[in-house]
Amino acid sequence: MSKRAIILAGGKGTRLHPYTVVLPKPLMPLGEYPILEVIIRQLVAAGFDHITLAVNHQAEIIRAFFQNGERWGIRIGYASESEPLGTMGPVKRIADLPEHFLVMNGDILTDLNYADFYAGHVQSDALFTISSHMREQLVDYGVLETSGETLTGLREKPRQSYEVSMGIYMMSRRALAFIPDKGPYGFDQLMLEFIRENRPVRVKRFSGYWLDIGRPDDYAQAIEEFGEMGPRFLQLRDMTG
Repeated sequence: MSKRAIILAGGKGTRLHPYTVVLPKPLMPLGEYPILEVIIRQLVAAGFDHITLAVNHQAEIIRAFFQNGERWGIRIGYASESEPLGTMGPVKRIADLPEHFLVMNGDILTDLNYADFYAGHVQSDALFTISSHMREQLVDYGVLETSGETLTGLREKPRQSYEVSMGIYMMSRRALAFIPDKGPYGFDQLMLEFIRENRPVRVKRFSGYWLDIGRPDDYAQAIEEFGEMGPRFLQLRDMTG
């Protein structure tokens, strides 16, 4: 069965300035590879055979680097945005999507098993599947607990855990009916629409490695950890061709 993926690579990377002044965020290097190439290599290893890159900002640089995907043994096409369309807007404008397909951001470092994630969604026949991760956030203050004007407790720099979206999704084609034909439309808008319509959304929690490299601190962490664990992310498979 053909496996299709859409990678969202059209953002300006403003949170990652000044790194992204010259290069688009998906081409920021981790070791000898751009982060987007790491993702593509992972998808090839997981059996995907067709990728569409949704591009906008500095699209010509991304096109020049990846071309038609022949170098990695995969078919790569492009969906160009004339204006920012959010997370889900670009998906609606791709005409030839199969019954089930992967959608993900182009700046994610993870060792998620994409093949298993794909298969689990297909078997569940879900409308939409979110890959989630537990993220711990340090509150860099002493948190007061009060009753009126009286202190009742104090937590010094507590840590709080949140279940967050990894920016990796599986969609069924029938989910496209909820995305408008024009204008920007985000993941958050689509999820709220599913909740309003009482449409169940599957959430598959992942406990392995995940990092969104959208901020300078996270990018610096990704560079260091990719240097130590590169084969883990590339699945020990040589696809240089």
